Amino acid sequence: MAFNLKGRSLLTLLDYTQKEIQFLIQLSAQLKIDKYAGRSNRNLEGKNIALLFEKPSTRTRCAFTVAAIDEGAHPEYLGANDIQLGKKETVKDTARVLGRMFDGMQFRGSAHKTVEDLAKYAGVPVWNGLTDSYHPTQALADFLTVYEEFGRFDGISVTYAGDGRNNVANSLMIASAKLGIDYRVVTPQKLNPDKKLVDLCLTIAKNTGAKITITDDVKTGVTNTDVIYTDVWASMGEENLIAERIALLKPYQVNKAMFDMTQKSNTIFLHCLPCFHNQDTITSSQYPDICEATEEIFESDASRVFDQAENRLHTIKAVMVATLGK
Repeated sequence: MAFNLKGRSLLTLLDYTQKEIQFLIQLSAQLKIDKYAGRSNRNLEGKNIALLFEKPSTRTRCAFTVAAIDEGAHPEYLGANDIQLGKKETVKDTARVLGRMFDGMQFRGSAHKTVEDLAKYAGVPVWNGLTDSYHPTQALADFLTVYEEFGRFDGISVTYAGDGRNNVANSLMIASAKLGIDYRVVTPQKLNPDKKLVDLCLTIAKNTGAKITITDDVKTGVTNTDVIYTDVWASMGEENLIAERIALLKPYQVNKAMFDMTQKSNTIFLHCLPCFHNQDTITSSQYPDICEATEEIFESDASRVFDQAENRLHTIKAVMVATLGK
């Protein structure tokens, strides 16, 4: 299965069909095999990639950088203080300047409209490395990890426990709807995902066989699930809400009691990282109840978080190769 995605941007997985998403995951798996075998296809030879970062990053920055270099491209990191984006220069003007110099660009920041405007005016592929609304490259890595674990998507159930309306939860729901996954969001009603997005995913699900469930009942959401996924309780820029989120989300902490409710022995744990799972971080030291997952689960045999983190590299490489490669 192969598709011509040349010249396409990746802003949200809503813009890609089920088969195109499956193709990207399959390409990711092949590129992972190639890397382990020491093969470099140099699919991006001679290309220059701009990496625009309004928000800091570990996995996204490193994955785009290594992926570009592996395939023969030159990545150029442009941080918030390196260029005039949104300060002395409009997004539209920045896009037109960088589009004349670079062959593709990644954006990681706040407003989703920024990455949309970059894609509209740059004239080259633009890839969303995270906005407040969506995190599509993360979802691709998540489902590559699921496929590696179970060898299929048919009949798989994924439960997201925590803040049900953040960018990771949104992209997981979209990917699940597209791939025919039984997707459950376990969250307090105050943090339910956006109704318009839920309705859109339900419409997609009618054609793919996916199921979308939104519930505030933990047992309902995790019984017989194959995957339990969580994220930090307060996303970047929401640090002032930590105390409120602890009060809301403490009952949704991923712990042994939650895993016992699955009634399965092979359920895996996923997290996009970074994760507050012990007292080794500044935030969790200040707020000892902020841990969205316990150390016991994070370090358990069920945890696949570092496979998942590595897969950011392979899926991001696949996106760039498919949309920009030779």
